[in-house]
Amino acid sequence: MRRSRYRPTRPGSYALLVRLPKSRTVRVGKLGTFKFPRGYYVYTGSAMSGLDGRIGYHLRKKPRPRWHVDFLIGAPGARVEQHVEWETPTRSECSLNQRFLRADGAAVPVKGFGSSDCRAGCPAHLVYFKKKPDIEKIAEKSA
Repeated sequence: MRRSRYRPTRPGSYALLVRLPKSRTVRVGKLGTFKFPRGYYVYTGSAMSGLDGRIGYHLRKKPRPRWHVDFLIGAPGARVEQHVEWETPTRSECSLNQRFLRADGAAVPVKGFGSSDCRAGCPAHLVYFKKKPDIEKIAEKSA
């Protein structure tokens, strides 16, 4: 008997904490070219067809970026230091993102970054912090 490789899909939202140790100028697809200062970036997204696959995609090396955040992750020295996920049957990345936007030290580095399909009016789904934020603590407030 063959063992099934089927894994149930876990829909939900997630946040990636990306550390950029040096300032970099990065071309972000059709959005344009931007200077990203050294520091920490929190990207919030949704994965309604499966958290494991989406987060796995962002964490592996890829020849061609697909989402805005992949351009930042692909910058020299950039590294995903942490990711957190929330299983939810509906999209909740905007409410999570708004928690990060209200956190101490938060700034929007690039308007429209990661939020091209946002219907909640978020200025971006990427938030910049000079110092490392506690993304689990910030996100807990949204639960």
